[in-house]
Amino acid sequence: MQSNKRKKTYEKSVLYMGTIVCIKVVTSRSKVEVEERIIRAFETFRFVEGICSRFNEQSEIRRLSSQIGIPVQVSDILFEAIRFAWEAADLTEGVFDPTIGHMLEEYGFNLHYLTGEELVSSLSAVSPVSYRDVVLDEEKRTVLLSKPLLLDLGAVAKGLAVDLAVKELCDFEGFVIDAGGDIFAGGVNEREEPWVIGIRHPLRGEETICTVQLTDAAICTSGSYERISPVKENIHHLINPHLGISQSDIVSCTVIAPFAMMADVFSTVSFLLGAKKGAEQLQHVGLEGIWVTSSLDLHRTKGMEEYLYEHV
Repeated sequence: MQSNKRKKTYEKSVLYMGTIVCIKVVTSRSKVEVEERIIRAFETFRFVEGICSRFNEQSEIRRLSSQIGIPVQVSDILFEAIRFAWEAADLTEGVFDPTIGHMLEEYGFNLHYLTGEELVSSLSAVSPVSYRDVVLDEEKRTVLLSKPLLLDLGAVAKGLAVDLAVKELCDFEGFVIDAGGDIFAGGVNEREEPWVIGIRHPLRGEETICTVQLTDAAICTSGSYERISPVKENIHHLINPHLGISQSDIVSCTVIAPFAMMADVFSTVSFLLGAKKGAEQLQHVGLEGIWVTSSLDLHRTKGMEEYLYEHV
């Protein structure tokens, strides 16, 4: 029987969406099948990037951002990504907001990760803008931008791509998809135990500050150390749109969720809100998280304890 076959581990890494995406599969299935499915899983990252990246002039979201004041019918993928981001913005009263693309451009977050090309929106921003200037029509699957604005789905797209990749790998005995901090761990590892995932130490990148055990769940870390503004001091890519500045006392926030897009969005939300309000928000939506402060203190939700592999 197939279950008695010896399991093997397959690993492959490819550059997508500005990060190295790593896939590991543990299975007794044939090498040919595994490699084909891994290729299909990677294809989801190329697919989502082509739709949701504001760094690609030809992407669907970039084209949408050039059409102001008219309802535009968009693909199901883009509609769901924008809707999820809009709902997170509404939940946080705009602390999380996908309409900050122009602000990110002004702070220098507009260089293509492969070419280094600087991308500048052809439309001038009208200030202020917010998620309320994005009107969604569920029935017609249209998006209307009522003011000139540039959508940014940086806190949504990688998680979405991970979730689509999971569909290609979900029937293997064990697998991990790691897209630069957006991770989904399925099944069990080589020892038939839950996967052990390290949370990066914010000051010593090769070390972990704590570890968790995970199976059939997603985990995502948002950190201030990932991208620093080249033009404005004390600004990183996680910006509170109400204030136009970055959170100073939190250096990372990690959230565990049933799927990666949710972990992706709510790690950003919880980072922006800070440990106290962020914990209240996670409790409201039934998720668990851990925050690392600038003094390396750790704060966590009560339910996070059951995931910890090493007590902190």
